[in-house]
Amino acid sequence: MKYTKRKDALVLLADGTIFYGKSVGGNQGTAFGEVCFNTGMTGYQEIFTDPSYFGQIMVTANAHIGNYGTHPQEVESDGVKISGLVCRNFSYPFSRVSADQSLEDFLNKNNLFAISEVDTRALVAHIRDNGAQNAVISTRVDEIDALKEELAKVPDMKGLELSSKVSTTEPYTVGNPDAAYRVAALDLGIKKNILRHLVNRDCYVKVFPYNTKFETLKEFNPDGYFLSNGPGDPEPLTEAIETTRAILNEGAPVFGICLGHQILALANGVSTFKMHNGHRGINHPVKNLLTGKGEITSQNHGFAVNREETEAHAELEITHLHLNDNTVAGIRVKSKPAFSVQYHPEASPGPNDATYLFDQYVASLGDKN
Repeated sequence: MKYTKRKDALVLLADGTIFYGKSVGGNQGTAFGEVCFNTGMTGYQEIFTDPSYFGQIMVTANAHIGNYGTHPQEVESDGVKISGLVCRNFSYPFSRVSADQSLEDFLNKNNLFAISEVDTRALVAHIRDNGAQNAVISTRVDEIDALKEELAKVPDMKGLELSSKVSTTEPYTVGNPDAAYRVAALDLGIKKNILRHLVNRDCYVKVFPYNTKFETLKEFNPDGYFLSNGPGDPEPLTEAIETTRAILNEGAPVFGICLGHQILALANGVSTFKMHNGHRGINHPVKNLLTGKGEITSQNHGFAVNREETEAHAELEITHLHLNDNTVAGIRVKSKPAFSVQYHPEASPGPNDATYLFDQYVASLGDKN
Protein backbone atom coordinates (compact mmCIF):
# COMPACT_ATOMS: atom_id res chain seq x y z
CA MET A 1 0.00 0.00 0.00
CA LYS A 2 2.90 2.35 0.70
CA TYR A 3 3.85 2.22 -2.94
CA THR A 4 0.50 3.74 -3.96
CA LYS A 5 0.97 6.78 -1.70
CA ARG A 6 4.25 8.06 -3.04
CA LYS A 7 4.24 11.56 -4.45
CA ASP A 8 6.22 13.01 -7.32
CA ALA A 9 9.47 14.63 -6.18
CA LEU A 10 12.59 16.17 -7.66
CA VAL A 11 16.22 17.00 -7.06
CA LEU A 12 17.08 20.49 -8.27
CA LEU A 13 20.79 21.34 -8.39
CA ALA A 14 22.23 24.86 -8.22
CA ASP A 15 23.38 24.56 -11.84
CA GLY A 16 19.75 24.04 -12.89
CA THR A 17 19.92 20.28 -13.50
CA ILE A 18 16.81 18.37 -12.39
CA PHE A 19 16.35 14.69 -11.50
CA TYR A 20 12.91 13.27 -10.78
CA GLY A 21 11.76 10.63 -8.31
CA LYS A 22 9.13 9.82 -5.68
CA SER A 23 8.86 10.79 -2.03
CA VAL A 24 9.55 8.05 0.50
CA GLY A 25 6.43 7.00 2.38
CA GLY A 26 4.25 9.45 0.51
CA ASN A 27 5.55 12.37 2.59
CA GLN A 28 5.47 15.92 1.35
CA GLY A 29 8.48 18.07 2.02
CA THR A 30 11.36 20.25 0.92
CA ALA A 31 14.99 20.16 2.07
CA PHE A 32 18.04 22.22 1.16
CA GLY A 33 21.76 21.50 1.49
CA GLU A 34 24.97 20.71 -0.33
CA VAL A 35 24.46 17.56 -2.36
CA CYS A 36 27.09 14.84 -1.95
CA PHE A 37 27.29 11.08 -2.41
CA ASN A 38 28.56 8.13 -0.40
CA THR A 39 29.66 4.94 -2.15
CA GLY A 40 29.33 2.62 0.86
CA MET A 41 27.38 -0.61 0.39
CA THR A 42 26.37 -0.64 4.06
CA GLY A 43 26.37 1.68 7.04
CA TYR A 44 23.54 4.01 6.02
CA GLN A 45 22.39 4.56 9.61
CA GLU A 46 25.89 5.60 10.70
CA ILE A 47 26.12 7.93 7.69
CA PHE A 48 22.78 9.61 8.38
CA THR A 49 23.68 10.28 12.05
CA ASP A 50 27.28 11.40 11.46
CA PRO A 51 27.59 15.08 12.54
CA SER A 52 30.16 15.60 9.77
CA TYR A 53 27.29 15.40 7.25
CA PHE A 54 25.32 18.23 8.86
CA GLY A 55 23.85 20.50 6.20
CA GLN A 56 24.20 18.03 3.34
CA ILE A 57 21.77 16.15 1.14
CA MET A 58 23.04 12.59 0.95
CA VAL A 59 22.88 10.60 -2.27
CA THR A 60 23.50 6.91 -1.62
CA ALA A 61 25.31 5.27 -4.50
CA ASN A 62 24.27 1.79 -3.38
CA ALA A 63 21.11 0.81 -5.25
CA HIS A 64 19.17 -0.50 -2.22
CA ILE A 65 18.73 1.40 1.04
CA GLY A 66 16.77 0.21 4.08
CA ASN A 67 17.12 -3.54 3.61
CA TYR A 68 18.39 -4.26 7.13
CA GLY A 69 16.38 -1.67 9.05
CA THR A 70 17.97 0.22 11.94
CA HIS A 71 19.62 -0.71 15.23
CA PRO A 72 19.76 1.50 18.36
CA GLN A 73 23.52 1.00 18.73
CA GLU A 74 24.36 1.99 15.15
CA VAL A 75 24.12 5.74 15.57
CA GLU A 76 26.97 8.25 15.71
CA SER A 77 25.08 11.07 17.46
CA ASP A 78 21.77 11.94 19.08
CA GLY A 79 19.85 11.90 15.79
CA VAL A 80 19.88 12.30 12.02
CA LYS A 81 22.27 15.02 10.87
CA ILE A 82 21.89 15.03 7.07
CA SER A 83 19.46 17.54 5.55
CA GLY A 84 17.81 15.06 3.21
CA LEU A 85 18.20 11.69 1.52
CA VAL A 86 18.18 10.69 -2.15
CA CYS A 87 18.30 7.01 -3.14
CA ARG A 88 17.43 4.66 -5.96
CA ASN A 89 15.42 1.86 -4.32
CA PHE A 90 14.05 2.41 -0.82
CA SER A 91 13.26 -0.83 1.01
CA TYR A 92 10.23 -0.47 3.28
CA PRO A 93 10.39 -4.05 4.65
CA PHE A 94 13.58 -5.05 6.48
CA SER A 95 15.07 -8.44 7.28
CA ARG A 96 17.52 -8.37 10.17
CA VAL A 97 16.74 -10.12 13.44
CA SER A 98 18.47 -7.53 15.61
CA ALA A 99 16.87 -4.50 13.92
CA ASP A 100 14.43 -2.51 16.04
CA GLN A 101 12.50 -0.70 13.29
CA SER A 102 12.33 0.06 9.59
CA LEU A 103 14.42 2.80 8.08
CA GLU A 104 11.19 4.56 7.10
CA ASP A 105 10.09 4.73 10.74
CA PHE A 106 13.56 5.86 11.78
CA LEU A 107 13.56 8.71 9.25
CA ASN A 108 10.01 9.75 10.16
CA LYS A 109 10.88 9.91 13.86
CA ASN A 110 13.81 12.14 12.95
CA ASN A 111 11.72 14.31 10.59
CA LEU A 112 13.97 13.63 7.62
CA PHE A 113 12.57 14.09 4.13
CA ALA A 114 13.73 11.47 1.63
CA ILE A 115 13.06 10.70 -2.01
CA SER A 116 13.64 7.52 -4.00
CA GLU A 117 13.38 6.22 -7.57
CA VAL A 118 15.98 8.77 -8.64
CA ASP A 119 18.55 7.82 -11.27
CA THR A 120 21.35 7.99 -8.72
CA ARG A 121 23.95 6.65 -11.19
CA ALA A 122 23.37 9.69 -13.38
CA LEU A 123 23.21 12.03 -10.36
CA VAL A 124 26.48 10.73 -8.90
CA ALA A 125 28.15 11.01 -12.30
CA HIS A 126 26.93 14.60 -12.57
CA ILE A 127 28.35 15.49 -9.15
CA ARG A 128 31.65 13.83 -10.02
CA ASP A 129 31.92 15.81 -13.23
CA ASN A 130 30.56 19.15 -12.03
CA GLY A 131 31.44 19.13 -8.34
CA ALA A 132 29.50 19.25 -5.09
CA GLN A 133 26.94 22.06 -5.08
CA ASN A 134 23.85 23.19 -3.28
CA ALA A 135 20.59 21.45 -4.08
CA VAL A 136 16.98 21.14 -3.02
CA ILE A 137 14.80 18.04 -2.88
CA SER A 138 11.06 18.63 -2.86
CA THR A 139 7.59 17.42 -3.72
CA ARG A 140 6.85 20.92 -5.06
CA VAL A 141 7.48 19.71 -8.58
CA ASP A 142 5.30 22.45 -10.12
CA GLU A 143 7.16 25.28 -8.37
CA ILE A 144 10.59 25.04 -9.99
CA ASP A 145 11.08 28.79 -10.39
CA ALA A 146 10.23 29.41 -6.73
CA LEU A 147 12.56 26.61 -5.65
CA LYS A 148 15.37 28.10 -7.72
CA GLU A 149 14.91 31.44 -5.95
CA GLU A 150 14.97 29.78 -2.52
CA LEU A 151 17.99 27.65 -3.45
CA ALA A 152 19.95 30.72 -4.54
CA LYS A 153 19.73 32.04 -0.96
CA VAL A 154 21.33 28.93 0.60
CA PRO A 155 24.93 29.73 1.64
CA ASP A 156 27.79 27.82 0.03
CA MET A 157 29.70 25.30 2.14
CA LYS A 158 32.92 27.21 1.48
CA GLY A 159 33.32 29.61 4.40
CA LEU A 160 30.48 28.01 6.37
CA GLU A 161 31.09 27.30 10.08
CA LEU A 162 28.89 24.41 11.19
CA SER A 163 30.56 22.90 14.26
CA SER A 164 28.51 25.21 16.48
CA LYS A 165 25.37 23.50 15.13
CA VAL A 166 26.39 20.00 16.26
CA SER A 167 28.83 20.45 19.15
CA THR A 168 27.85 19.83 22.75
CA THR A 169 26.84 22.98 24.62
CA GLU A 170 28.05 21.67 27.98
CA PRO A 171 31.07 19.51 28.84
CA TYR A 172 30.41 15.85 29.63
CA THR A 173 32.48 12.80 30.49
CA VAL A 174 32.56 9.21 29.23
CA GLY A 175 34.45 6.22 30.60
CA ASN A 176 35.85 5.24 33.99
CA PRO A 177 37.13 8.13 36.14
CA ASP A 178 39.83 5.76 37.42
CA ALA A 179 41.07 4.92 33.91
CA ALA A 180 44.78 5.00 33.18
CA TYR A 181 44.57 8.08 30.92
CA ARG A 182 42.62 11.33 30.82
CA VAL A 183 41.77 12.88 27.44
CA ALA A 184 40.28 16.31 26.76
CA ALA A 185 38.30 16.14 23.49
CA LEU A 186 37.31 19.22 21.52
CA ASP A 187 33.89 18.45 20.07
CA LEU A 188 33.71 19.81 16.54
CA GLY A 189 31.03 17.20 15.72
CA ILE A 190 32.36 14.09 17.41
CA LYS A 191 31.17 10.57 16.56
CA LYS A 192 30.18 8.20 19.35
CA ASN A 193 32.40 5.43 18.02
CA ILE A 194 35.49 7.60 18.48
CA LEU A 195 34.65 7.88 22.16
CA ARG A 196 34.10 4.13 22.36
CA HIS A 197 37.57 3.47 20.96
CA LEU A 198 39.19 5.80 23.48
CA VAL A 199 37.22 4.37 26.41
CA ASN A 200 38.06 0.81 25.32
CA ARG A 201 41.74 1.79 25.56
CA ASP A 202 41.40 2.79 29.22
CA CYS A 203 40.82 6.51 28.63
CA TYR A 204 38.55 8.74 30.68
CA VAL A 205 37.35 11.40 28.23
CA LYS A 206 35.89 14.81 28.91
CA VAL A 207 34.20 16.29 25.85
CA PHE A 208 34.19 20.07 25.54
CA PRO A 209 32.28 22.50 23.28
CA TYR A 210 33.92 23.40 19.97
CA ASN A 211 35.02 26.89 21.07
CA THR A 212 36.52 25.97 24.46
CA LYS A 213 39.75 27.76 25.30
CA PHE A 214 42.92 25.84 26.10
CA GLU A 215 42.96 27.04 29.72
CA THR A 216 39.60 25.38 30.32
CA LEU A 217 40.69 22.14 28.67
CA LYS A 218 43.84 22.11 30.80
CA GLU A 219 41.82 22.34 34.03
CA PHE A 220 40.78 18.72 33.40
CA ASN A 221 44.47 17.81 33.82
CA PRO A 222 44.48 15.62 30.72
CA ASP A 223 47.29 13.37 29.56
CA GLY A 224 46.46 14.38 25.99
CA TYR A 225 44.05 16.21 23.73
CA PHE A 226 41.78 15.09 20.89
CA LEU A 227 40.47 17.14 17.94
CA SER A 228 37.29 15.59 16.56
CA ASN A 229 35.66 15.28 13.18
CA GLY A 230 32.89 17.67 12.21
CA PRO A 231 31.06 19.48 9.38
CA GLY A 232 31.72 22.57 7.33
CA ASP A 233 34.74 24.64 6.39
CA PRO A 234 37.61 24.43 8.92
CA GLU A 235 38.98 27.94 8.28
CA PRO A 236 36.20 29.86 10.14
CA LEU A 237 36.95 27.85 13.32
CA THR A 238 39.40 30.45 14.59
CA GLU A 239 38.85 29.60 18.27
CA ALA A 240 39.58 25.90 17.72
CA ILE A 241 42.68 26.80 15.69
CA GLU A 242 43.96 29.07 18.46
CA THR A 243 43.24 26.40 21.09
CA THR A 244 45.20 23.88 19.03
CA ARG A 245 48.16 26.27 18.80
CA ALA A 246 48.13 26.52 22.59
CA ILE A 247 48.05 22.73 22.90
CA LEU A 248 51.05 22.47 20.59
CA ASN A 249 52.92 25.09 22.60
CA GLU A 250 52.24 23.01 25.70
CA GLY A 251 53.85 20.03 24.00
CA ALA A 252 51.11 17.62 25.06
CA PRO A 253 50.01 14.67 22.91
CA VAL A 254 47.28 15.52 20.40
CA PHE A 255 45.37 13.41 17.86
CA GLY A 256 43.07 14.82 15.19
CA ILE A 257 40.57 13.09 12.92
CA CYS A 258 39.00 14.57 9.74
CA LEU A 259 38.05 18.17 10.61
CA GLY A 260 40.47 17.87 13.54
CA HIS A 261 43.18 16.97 11.01
CA GLN A 262 42.45 20.15 9.07
CA ILE A 263 42.48 22.20 12.29
CA LEU A 264 45.93 20.81 13.18
CA ALA A 265 47.21 21.86 9.75
CA LEU A 266 45.71 25.35 10.05
CA ALA A 267 47.21 25.73 13.52
CA ASN A 268 50.59 25.18 11.85
CA GLY A 269 49.95 27.78 9.17
CA VAL A 270 49.01 25.35 6.39
CA SER A 271 45.88 26.24 4.42
CA THR A 272 42.95 24.04 3.44
CA PHE A 273 40.80 24.03 0.31
CA LYS A 274 37.37 22.86 -0.79
CA MET A 275 37.56 19.73 -2.91
CA HIS A 276 35.76 19.22 -6.22
CA ASN A 277 33.43 16.56 -4.81
CA GLY A 278 35.13 15.22 -1.69
CA HIS A 279 35.81 11.71 -0.42
CA ARG A 280 32.85 9.83 1.02
CA GLY A 281 32.81 6.06 1.21
CA ILE A 282 34.15 3.02 3.06
CA ASN A 283 36.80 1.66 0.68
CA HIS A 284 39.20 4.56 0.10
CA PRO A 285 42.82 3.42 -0.34
CA VAL A 286 45.46 5.17 1.76
CA LYS A 287 49.21 4.55 1.92
CA ASN A 288 51.06 4.90 5.19
CA LEU A 289 54.32 6.51 4.10
CA LEU A 290 56.02 5.60 7.37
CA THR A 291 55.43 1.85 7.03
CA GLY A 292 54.78 1.47 3.30
CA LYS A 293 51.56 -0.38 4.04
CA GLY A 294 48.19 0.24 2.42
CA GLU A 295 44.99 0.82 4.35
CA ILE A 296 41.37 0.53 3.30
CA THR A 297 39.63 3.42 5.02
CA SER A 298 36.29 5.09 5.67
CA GLN A 299 36.25 8.74 4.61
CA ASN A 300 33.88 11.67 4.76
CA HIS A 301 35.25 15.11 3.94
CA GLY A 302 34.80 17.88 1.44
CA PHE A 303 37.90 19.89 2.40
CA ALA A 304 41.56 18.90 2.34
CA VAL A 305 44.97 20.10 3.49
CA ASN A 306 47.25 21.88 1.02
CA ARG A 307 49.93 19.35 0.05
CA GLU A 308 52.54 21.77 -1.33
CA GLU A 309 52.45 23.89 1.81
CA THR A 310 52.71 20.80 4.01
CA GLU A 311 55.71 19.48 2.10
CA ALA A 312 57.43 22.86 2.40
CA HIS A 313 56.73 23.16 6.14
CA ALA A 314 59.82 22.57 8.26
CA GLU A 315 57.87 21.18 11.23
CA LEU A 316 55.35 18.97 9.42
CA GLU A 317 55.64 15.58 7.75
CA ILE A 318 53.08 13.90 5.51
CA THR A 319 52.48 10.44 6.94
CA HIS A 320 49.61 9.21 4.75
CA LEU A 321 48.47 9.81 1.17
CA HIS A 322 45.14 9.08 -0.50
CA LEU A 323 46.04 6.82 -3.41
CA ASN A 324 43.19 7.92 -5.69
CA ASP A 325 44.28 11.54 -5.96
CA ASN A 326 47.41 11.89 -3.78
CA THR A 327 45.76 14.31 -1.37
CA VAL A 328 47.14 14.56 2.17
CA ALA A 329 45.58 11.85 4.35
CA GLY A 330 47.78 12.21 7.43
CA ILE A 331 50.38 14.50 8.99
CA ARG A 332 52.54 14.68 12.08
CA VAL A 333 54.41 17.46 13.83
CA LYS A 334 58.07 16.46 13.83
CA SER A 335 59.00 17.99 17.16
CA LYS A 336 55.74 17.30 19.03
CA PRO A 337 53.66 14.22 19.89
CA ALA A 338 50.94 15.50 17.55
CA PHE A 339 49.45 13.77 14.51
CA SER A 340 46.24 13.56 12.54
CA VAL A 341 44.51 11.72 9.70
CA GLN A 342 41.92 12.79 7.14
CA TYR A 343 39.96 9.53 7.39
CA HIS A 344 38.00 7.69 10.10
CA PRO A 345 39.99 4.94 11.86
CA GLU A 346 37.08 4.33 14.23
CA ALA A 347 34.68 3.39 11.43
CA SER A 348 36.11 -0.10 10.66
CA PRO A 349 33.73 -0.75 7.75
CA GLY A 350 34.81 -4.40 7.50
CA PRO A 351 38.57 -3.82 7.44
CA ASN A 352 40.14 -2.68 10.71
CA ASP A 353 43.25 -1.40 8.97
CA ALA A 354 43.40 1.98 10.70
CA THR A 355 42.49 1.28 14.33
CA TYR A 356 46.20 1.14 15.19
CA LEU A 357 46.09 4.93 15.23
CA PHE A 358 44.22 4.86 18.54
CA ASP A 359 46.88 2.55 19.97
CA GLN A 360 49.55 4.93 18.69
CA TYR A 361 47.79 7.85 20.37
CA VAL A 362 47.34 6.07 23.71
CA ALA A 363 51.00 5.05 23.65
CA SER A 364 51.90 8.74 23.35
CA LEU A 365 49.77 9.48 26.43
CA GLY A 366 51.93 7.12 28.44
CA ASP A 367 55.10 8.71 27.08
CA LYS A 368 54.15 12.31 27.77
CA ASN A 369 56.27 12.56 30.88
